[in-house]
Amino acid sequence: MTLLGIETSCDETAAAVVRRHDEGDGAFRGDILSNVVFSQIREHAPYGGVVPEIAARAHVEHLDGLIARALDDAKLGWEDLDGIAATAGPGLIGGVIVGLMTAKGIAFARNLPLVAVNHLEGHALTARLTNRVPFPYLLLLVSGGHSQLLVVEGVGAYRRLGTTVDDAVGEAFDKVAKMLGLGFPGGPAVEKVAREGNAARFALPRPLMGRAGCDFSFSGLKTAVRQLAEAQGDLDSQARADIAAAFQQAVADVLADRASHAMRMAAPSMPLKARRLVVAGGVASNLALRERLEATAGAEGYELVVPPARLCTDNGAMIAWAGAERFALGLTDPLDTGPRARWPLDAGPRTDAA
Repeated sequence: MTLLGIETSCDETAAAVVRRHDEGDGAFRGDILSNVVFSQIREHAPYGGVVPEIAARAHVEHLDGLIARALDDAKLGWEDLDGIAATAGPGLIGGVIVGLMTAKGIAFARNLPLVAVNHLEGHALTARLTNRVPFPYLLLLVSGGHSQLLVVEGVGAYRRLGTTVDDAVGEAFDKVAKMLGLGFPGGPAVEKVAREGNAARFALPRPLMGRAGCDFSFSGLKTAVRQLAEAQGDLDSQARADIAAAFQQAVADVLADRASHAMRMAAPSMPLKARRLVVAGGVASNLALRERLEATAGAEGYELVVPPARLCTDNGAMIAWAGAERFALGLTDPLDTGPRARWPLDAGPRTDAA
C-alpha cells in the first residue's frame, strides 16, 4: 500500500510518499519513495522560537508545492495512492488545521481514504519503518514539546511509564541556547558549542535523578543554568561552551537514569533476547545523548535503536508510515475528523470531544 503523508504540526512543512509491503507471517518492509521538508528556521530565528501565526502562514504558502514535489520525486500520480495520511494533532492548532484540511480536500477530490495521525505515533513507529522493530518495545520520546517513556505494545496501544512534570527536554535546550546567545534552534546550537566545553567546570543539578519512577523534570535545571550564566557576567566563548557542556551532561545523566528505571519496569513484558529501547523525536539527533543511552541500554540488556537523524526531526515520512500501519489494520477516519492541539499518545481510542 502506498500513502501520501502530510506533516504541519509545528515549524516544519513536510510531505512524503511511503510504501508498506506485507511479506507474510507478520513480516513487513517499508520504503520511503520521497520525503520533502521545508524548514522554517529563518522565519522564526529572529524571535528565538516558533511563532504560531508565522508557522501557519508558511504552511499555507509552501504545502501545495511540497506535495506536488513529493509525488514527482516518487514518480507517482494520484491514481497510484491508496490513501492520505495527515497529522491531526497534537501541535500548534493553526498549522495542524492547514495540513489536515489539505489532506481532507485531496481525500474528497480523489476519493481516497483519510488517516488522521497522532504526530507522536509518527515518531513512535518510525523505528519500524527504518529498522523493522517488532512489538513490543520501550520508547523514549524526546522532542521540543514532549519527554515520555512508554511501552509500545502495538499500533495505537501505548502504556506510559513516565513523562515530564514541567518542561520538555527539547524546550530546555531551546531556552538554554537563548540564555547563552547561541541562536535558534537550540538543540543543534548547544550540541555544537558543547563539543568545545568542559562539562566538569560547573556543577548543575540532576532533577529527579535516583528517585523512583520514570518521570522527568527540566525546569529546575533550566533555572540553574540561567542563574549560573548571570553569575558569570559577560560570557566569553569558553564560558558559554563550558555551561553548554555541563547542561548537556546533566540532561544525559537524567535521561540515562530515567530510561534505566523504565527498562527495569518494562523488562517483564519484553522478550528476554529481544529487548529494545527506541529513542525518537528531535532530541534523539543529539549524538552525545545517543552515546550515553547506548551504554545505558547495553548495561540493562537492551539494544538501542535510533532512526537516522533526518527521520528524528519532524517529517512527512513518519506520518505516511504511521498512516500505512493504521491503514493496514483497516483504521481510517471520516472527513469530519477535527484537529487537536492536545492528543496524548496513551489516551486510548480517539474522540474529538475529548
